Amino acid sequence: MQAQSQYSNAREVINTTRARAYAPRKTQTVSEWSDKNIVLSRKTSPEPGPWRTDRNPILREPMDCLSARSTIHEVVIKFPIQIGKSEIGRNAIGYWMGEAPGPIMACFPADVSMQKWINQKLNPMLDDSPAVKNVMVSTNSRNAANTKEFKDFLGGQLYVEHAGAPARLKSTSVKYLVVDELTEFANSLKTGDDPMVMLEDRYSAFTSTYKRLDISSPGTKGICRIDERYELSDQRHYYMPCPHCLEEITFEWSGLHWDKGGVRVRYVCPECGCEIEEHQKTDMIKAGRWIPKNPESKIRGYTVNCLYYQIGLGPRWEKLVEMWLGVQNDPAKLKTFVNSRLAEAWEDPSMRAVKLNVIADRAEPYRLRVAPLGVCAVTAGVDTQDNRLAVQIVGWGKGMACWVLDYIELMGDPADDAVWIALTDLLNRPIEHINGHALPIQATAIDAGGHRTEAVKDFVRRRMIRRPMVIFGAVPNNAPVLSRPKAQDVNWKGQYNKRGVMIQHVGTVAVKNVLFGRMSTDGDKDNASRLLHFSEDLPREYFTGIVSETFNPRTNRFETKRGARNESLDTLVYAYAAAHHHELRLHLHTAAKWDELGAKLAVVSSDEYRRLQAEAAKAAQQPLLPILPKATITKKPKRNSQLL
Repeated sequence: MQAQSQYSNAREVINTTRARAYAPRKTQTVSEWSDKNIVLSRKTSPEPGPWRTDRNPILREPMDCLSARSTIHEVVIKFPIQIGKSEIGRNAIGYWMGEAPGPIMACFPADVSMQKWINQKLNPMLDDSPAVKNVMVSTNSRNAANTKEFKDFLGGQLYVEHAGAPARLKSTSVKYLVVDELTEFANSLKTGDDPMVMLEDRYSAFTSTYKRLDISSPGTKGICRIDERYELSDQRHYYMPCPHCLEEITFEWSGLHWDKGGVRVRYVCPECGCEIEEHQKTDMIKAGRWIPKNPESKIRGYTVNCLYYQIGLGPRWEKLVEMWLGVQNDPAKLKTFVNSRLAEAWEDPSMRAVKLNVIADRAEPYRLRVAPLGVCAVTAGVDTQDNRLAVQIVGWGKGMACWVLDYIELMGDPADDAVWIALTDLLNRPIEHINGHALPIQATAIDAGGHRTEAVKDFVRRRMIRRPMVIFGAVPNNAPVLSRPKAQDVNWKGQYNKRGVMIQHVGTVAVKNVLFGRMSTDGDKDNASRLLHFSEDLPREYFTGIVSETFNPRTNRFETKRGARNESLDTLVYAYAAAHHHELRLHLHTAAKWDELGAKLAVVSSDEYRRLQAEAAKAAQQPLLPILPKATITKKPKRNSQLL
């Protein structure tokens, strides 16, 4: 009788268990699973306890895109700080471990950020969320299945890696990939590999089931990875009904208004003009929805700004205005606010007018290798690459106004003499002046950076061209345009040979500030008043290279945009540095000196022009240049005034 009473409900237990085993699995989204299973730790959350997606509704849709039944494969999150973007990645990892197991990788830009995420996000979830803790193979820290950067769980494994070393991004195939702080990833590794391409290879085996999540606040426009990824997505913004007119609007910083001193902050509806108080945004956000701007894209992209902070989970509008007013006179602090609070890529104001189309449209109708009126001296800059030499020839005039006279790439390995012979031939050809003179290239700065330093030194030692200079880019941000020459060769006594090769450093930051400043201000000037002139005969690739860099106030440096080639910009910088050669010092010429040089470039007769060209061609061992039309020939100038 006792045994019978003990198992009296055995039939019910067996049938219930059988029914539960046979029943189809309930579909559960990441947000639903998180509401049931995630417990926020007191160590990391301002509101510890069970996770509630309703507390921050803008996170629901991005999380649900990462659910097992979702057809979305890639999600891009461009959010400000302190709004919960890292929680999306953490909740997704917990969901995958418990509901849709498979190999997972969480990747960070560096070891410091990786360790911080492990301590602040991952470990508290494993300790405080039983649903995640129960699927772990082992919770013993001495077990190889549970190390700080590797977790073995039922049905899968979690790898926590950083992109500081290529070895950490190789030899691991994963189904799920979470990339946090994407903007901070290096442009390339020491091996020359792109870390993002290496990450894409990690989930290539799971072509139909993979999930990828990119999370970050933006950085500098043009070199920002998360901004680049977001532009490829469907670009979703969060729209909410205005409490007055019920039209759907978004919160934009330009719509925020405040009285003098940053008091009485309110938002003005762009549709009806009514004022919205901050306390009203809670209900507005709850009733809002994500709307795509580019619905054709298969990548989901989400962005909001700091005005969407839920009350109690971020700074109030009054505090944000106070922060905004406090950074106005500091570009670095302003960049931080724009990136971290507005979730927008920073663009330096002086760079906004420096666009490819704008610069190309200002090209002028003068021929290459023909110096127009105003050019009084010519220098050149050479950039050394592994398989070519990029050469730019620049003319200089009054006020250091410059005209790009030629840009050419000489193909060939700088370790081979052939490319240097071609460079010698090119730079020894005089530049034809529109008034009939032959202008020699008076100085050439050659970059010795990279792998061909000795080849550059050897070429300069031979003195095959006028005033050759070996240059390197200066490390300090405040370096002068051109440093003092420093001897490199030594004699048999072990002393530096002052007649040997000299090396000079170029302050690239200073020069680029000058050049980009000219490009940004020349747009409002007529051709005669511009300080930087480009020929319409220059190829399109030249203009792409000229605007290939953008200024980052945080590092006080110009950084190359992703995928861009900057040889045309670098060679222009080097030609500018060559104009500062200690025997030329064109930058110190007074207006009277430029006028004197200009007076020497008067129009010559055809006989005199033929003689000058014959001498120049003989020196360069090149055919004679054609005689200018008679319409340009007038009286003969004074003797010995033809050449500079």
